Amino acid sequence: MPNELTPARLTDLELKAPSRRAAGLPALRYSLQHVTEYMHVGEGLETLSKLNQKGGFDCPGCAWPDPDGHRTPLAEYCENGVKAIAEEATKRRIGTEFFAEHSVDELGQWTDYALGKSGRLATPIHLRPAARHYTPITWEEAFALMGRKLQQMDANEAVFYTSGRTSNEAAFLYQLFARQYGTNNLPDCSNMCHESTSKALTEVLGLGKGSVTLEDIHQADLIICMGQNPGTNHPRMLSALEKMKENGGKMISVNPLPEVGLMDFVNPQRPLKLVSGGTELSDLFLQIKINEDQSLLRAWLTILFNKEQGAPGRYFDQEFITEYTSGYPALAAQLAATDLEECIANTGIAAGAVYEAAGMIHASERIIICYAMGLTQHENSVDTIKELVNLLLAKGSIGKVGAGICPVRGHSNVQGDRTVGIWDKLKPELAAALREHYAFEPPTEEGYDVVRAMHAMAEGRVKFFMGMGGNFVSATPDTELTARGLRNCDLTVHVSTKLNRSHLVHGREALILPCFGRTERDLQATGEQFVSCENSMGVVQLSKGVLEVDDMDLKSECAIVCELAQATLAPAATTVPWAAYCQDYDLIREAIATCIPGFEDYTERVRQPGGFYLPNGPRERRFDTSNGRAQFSTTELNPHTLEPGEFLMTTVRSHDQYNTTVYGMHDRYRGVHNERRVVFIHPQDLTELGGVAGAVVDLVSEYDGQKRWARTFQLVPYSIPRGCIATYFPEANVLVPSGVTARGSNCPISKSVRVRIHLAP
Repeated sequence: MPNELTPARLTDLELKAPSRRAAGLPALRYSLQHVTEYMHVGEGLETLSKLNQKGGFDCPGCAWPDPDGHRTPLAEYCENGVKAIAEEATKRRIGTEFFAEHSVDELGQWTDYALGKSGRLATPIHLRPAARHYTPITWEEAFALMGRKLQQMDANEAVFYTSGRTSNEAAFLYQLFARQYGTNNLPDCSNMCHESTSKALTEVLGLGKGSVTLEDIHQADLIICMGQNPGTNHPRMLSALEKMKENGGKMISVNPLPEVGLMDFVNPQRPLKLVSGGTELSDLFLQIKINEDQSLLRAWLTILFNKEQGAPGRYFDQEFITEYTSGYPALAAQLAATDLEECIANTGIAAGAVYEAAGMIHASERIIICYAMGLTQHENSVDTIKELVNLLLAKGSIGKVGAGICPVRGHSNVQGDRTVGIWDKLKPELAAALREHYAFEPPTEEGYDVVRAMHAMAEGRVKFFMGMGGNFVSATPDTELTARGLRNCDLTVHVSTKLNRSHLVHGREALILPCFGRTERDLQATGEQFVSCENSMGVVQLSKGVLEVDDMDLKSECAIVCELAQATLAPAATTVPWAAYCQDYDLIREAIATCIPGFEDYTERVRQPGGFYLPNGPRERRFDTSNGRAQFSTTELNPHTLEPGEFLMTTVRSHDQYNTTVYGMHDRYRGVHNERRVVFIHPQDLTELGGVAGAVVDLVSEYDGQKRWARTFQLVPYSIPRGCIATYFPEANVLVPSGVTARGSNCPISKSVRVRIHLAP
């Protein structure tokens, strides 16, 4: 197995019964275990007391919002938030001696878990051409090397990738530098997760973001959770769902796997709940076949539409439809011609349960649909999200309290990065603002998104790759293609806090630049600085670290961009005050306020406790579309028909994981311990394969005549629809094609990959 892939070694699989409840005492125990193992206990507890608090620092994990009003003292966080903090604020350090002892080749054989747990990157390091060990380099030498390389190439031969951890201030500077340098090659992690959301919602609602607030979640009559696992991926959402239930709301959960976080929640912040038991969240669970959500949404619409014909205005909100929407007649014609039985059959859900859910939708005035990557990473994702909006528009559930659309973002500032300009497509209004404010002509040519960047690198059209955070080779689809592309570059640069696999899949020359984490104080020439982030619901608030880092040679992300710009751009060619921006982040925020709508008086408003909301048209029933109305859509259903021996694979996270960061080797919610190379499969499919629990298999996908193999996995019988399987990423990303993506958004299809299973000899 090549070094760029996660090593195909099995550990010691142990299967136990899946958890019956999410969070509770086990969450407290595992949280404390991570703090005591990786941090100084007193420092750890003090740090956690500032996490997600007003005036504190934003969790580097998920983007779930904090309460506008009262926040739980000392405990406004979840188990995975604690793991993220322990990972970032670890007392372990890796520097010159570590890299002298361990070569790139040796480290390539380590697991992702072992790499992450090795410690914080403490000093800038350099991999020279043909060398196999990273060695120290000064910051000045690193910037000089980067500047020299960039000056020697065409601007479109450089790629500047952004992770969702990057702050608003650093992201704005990053896109400003890239565009003044001359390129829109600004791929970001949105390209791999909610790009389908941005595409669909912009077209039909006029804004590529959700429309709800946290208070709306609390006030909903009905929440429909589709394609998401909040118990693992954004656990603080569970307390919001708990409040919704206590206020009398109901919840329908739609997912291929019966995740415990959708079912029952014991709030560890409420001591009586730890004793008396949890809150049952889902009133109805619909175990759907992978990627048949569009058929389910069409079935619900058709059931309600058919009833609406006999009782106009009782099932659809005709007043809202008339006043605020367009396209309803075309949708009505499509629903009238829909084969309802076929739609229900596509889903794999019993007809009675589909009708029961439709009845709950009919009975509800205030409906929110929450979803995540279980809906966004398919070929038909854009159409599925449009179908989801059709249902909300038909019910008038947009732009009123307790109703709307809620795409749950993954990384903590992935939405904010896009808001302040990180995108491979430069909006005309931002181009005009940059031109006026900084007196340069921004590039107009569309840049590379993630998938296009991967192919450009593999084809030798990119010489320089820079990652502002993230773990590019592990996060992307088609791992071998990505690795080949990175190796083709003259120079790869990663701004990071921890060691990861992308540092080991490098160009002919490589740099790792260590930066401050969210937990750490940022002291510049004008004093202590803070940054800001935007959460899933459009709230911008400050983030100010608390830990001292005297034993590491770090720079802030803002400082890294500013010093790179000064090393690359000729002084006469730029009017950007890079040196001043490096010293005073308020100046950056003033520039954002000038260039980005909604950030007026940024420096003042961000200092308000809890921050401020960005404008949101759909929340106020204002739709920035071509005709000023929300758009109904007519979409084509494309149900999956598998060939004999084929399975449809979805990739998922374990509970000991956040994105590509592996915190541990256990997935206690699903009962899997000490192993990550597993395949969740229906027991009957397991029997028909001739396998048993723990049997070793290889997986293969084939797209456009190319076979991609993922070797040495173990089968785990599990509750999942027939013909469907689930695996963890990044281990299975090697199977995800890069030539077949979501139509309209170019998002990878990581949640619906056709594969075959081969039992090992």
